[in-house]
Parts: sequence; structure tokens; C-alpha cells
Amino acid sequence: MQFVVGQQLREPVGSVTHYDIREGNPLPQGGDSPGELTGSVDLMRTDKGILASVVLHCTIAARCSRCLSEISYPLTLAFHEEYLPTVDASTGEPMPLPADPDAFLIDSHQVLDLTEAVRQYRLTAEPLQPLCRSDCLGFCPLCGYDLNQGPCGCPGQETDARWTALAELAVKIKPEQES
Repeated sequence: MQFVVGQQLREPVGSVTHYDIREGNPLPQGGDSPGELTGSVDLMRTDKGILASVVLHCTIAARCSRCLSEISYPLTLAFHEEYLPTVDASTGEPMPLPADPDAFLIDSHQVLDLTEAVRQYRLTAEPLQPLCRSDCLGFCPLCGYDLNQGPCGCPGQETDARWTALAELAVKIKPEQES
């Protein structure tokens, strides 16, 4: 997602350019790219560069962290990042690099590229352990059967002796809760 911003860098501070986004393959590197991004991008001229205000929607394919079934879920990315020019838009002279080494830059051809910011924000927005549903039972730890399909038929699991006191307490508390 690239935008030529040379003209906007010559405009007064506060000028805004709006773009509606619909991209089919926005992050070509890697196989985990979202299928399609839709949303909007507003580019506002600041005293230093261009402020990108982005709201994008996509659907991510993943695997459930408990049962490993294929799932897809919607994801919304909303962020604001300021992009700083590396070349003066009026003179073409190189500008000093910002003190922050992680700052987003507008390249020497005055192209603002959102690809890296979208990638970073997508990674932080994804759940660490995606689930097919909140009550997913996962696999039986003994035989590996998918417990979402029903009980596995394994013999009852032995309880670790260290949990005996807690099990006894649970039995005592249960009748009190039913009263």
C-alpha cells in the first residue's frame, strides 16, 4: 500500500487526503497474509511530515490452539503513524534522519509505504491463542482424540495425590451451593 505524497508535502499543515482501500493481496511476503484489506486511510500534512490515520478490516486464517481446526476470524487494524520525509519535497535535498531509528520514513521518491506498519499492527492485533469457539475442549491428553466430537472412551484419568485435598473441599462446597 503505497502513496505518492510529493504534492501533499508541499501543501499547508493540516491538509488531508482521504483514500478508500480495497486491496486483494496487501502483504505479499510470507504465506500468512490476510486475503483482502478494506477500509480507509487519511493522510494529513503535519509540520514534520505526513500523519497516516488508518482503519483496515481483514479476515485472518489460523488454526485453533486447542483442537487445530482451521478457523478464520475478522480483524480490525486502527492506528496513527507519522511518516517523515528523507528528502525535502521542494528542493530535493536530503534531510537529516530522525533520532528514532524505528521511525517510518517517506522514501526519496516521495512514496509513503504503509506495508510495514500494517504488518506490525496486524501481528500485535492477532490473538496469541486463537480458538474456534470459547468452549473448545481440545484433544484428550492420553489418546489425542478431539473431545469436541464427544468423549474419547479412555479410562478415567488418575488424579494426582496432591490434588486430593482440593477435590475433597470441592465435594464439601458443592452441597452448600445447592442449598
